[in-house]
Amino acid sequence: MDAAPSAGGAEAAASSPTDLARGCRRMEGRNALLTAAARGLGLASALRLAAEGAQVWITDRDETALAEAAREAAHGGLALRTLRMDSSDPRDVAARVGEVIAAAGALDVLVNNAGGSLHTPYRFGDESDEDWKRVLDLNLMGAVWASRAALPAMVARGYGRIVNFGSKAGRFGSLIAGPNYAAAKGAIASLTRQMAMEYGPRGITVNCICPGVVMTERTRALWAERRTPQERAQVLQDIPLRRHCEVEDAAAAVAFFASDDSAFVTGVTLDLNGGQAMA
Repeated sequence: MDAAPSAGGAEAAASSPTDLARGCRRMEGRNALLTAAARGLGLASALRLAAEGAQVWITDRDETALAEAAREAAHGGLALRTLRMDSSDPRDVAARVGEVIAAAGALDVLVNNAGGSLHTPYRFGDESDEDWKRVLDLNLMGAVWASRAALPAMVARGYGRIVNFGSKAGRFGSLIAGPNYAAAKGAIASLTRQMAMEYGPRGITVNCICPGVVMTERTRALWAERRTPQERAQVLQDIPLRRHCEVEDAAAAVAFFASDDSAFVTGVTLDLNGGQAMA
C-alpha cells in the first residue's frame, strides 16, 4: 500500500516552480540577458533565473508587454530590467546588448529566446522569399547578432553561458510551423555545436534547448488553426508523458544550462518534448 503524502509534500506540490527556485541560489551574482522575453517561455525563464538570484534583463519589441512583465515580476517579489529591442535589427541588437554590458559591468548568461514562425504559411510552396528572410532574421540571425555582441565581454572574463532556443521543428519537423521555421531552428542546433567548439577553450558553454509544442497563447491559436481537434488529440496521445511542454519546463532547462551545474556540458541539443520524439 502506498504511503500517504506528507504535509510537506502537499505544500511543495502547491508551490510554483519559481517559488521553489527561490531556495536554490545557483545564479547569485550573475547577470543574465534574455531576448524577446516579455511573454511565454522567455518570461518564465527570466523569472526562474531571477528567483535563483540573477540580475536579469529582458528585451522585447513590445513596450507594453515589457511593462506588464516587470509588474508581474514585482508582484512576485522579483526584479526584471527591461529594454525595448528588435531582435531582427542587427544595429538595435548591438546597441541594446552593449547597454546591458555597460550597466551590469559583465554579462554571464545570454539566452537567445527570440523566435517564431511569424504566422508565415505552413506549406513550402506558399512561402515567399520575404517569408524566409523574416523568419531567418528573427530566429537564426537574431541569435547570431546577440551572441556577437555578448561574446567579447564573456571572452574578456573567461566565463559565459549561452543558451539557444531551437525547436522540435528543427529536429523532427513541425505540425504547425512551416519549412522556413524548421530550417532556422535546425540551423540554431548546428550553430550551437560550432560555437561550443570555438568558445569552449575560452570558458564559455553554448547549449541548445529544443521544446516540442509549448502551449503559449500564440501557439494555441496556431494549433487550433492548423490542426483539427482529432489531430490534436492524437498528437497528445503520441506523447508518452501525455501532456505538452509548459513554459516552466523550458525555464527549468534554461536554469540548468545557465548555472554551474552544467559547467561540463556544452554543444548539447536537449530535446524537451515529453518523449514524443526520441534520439
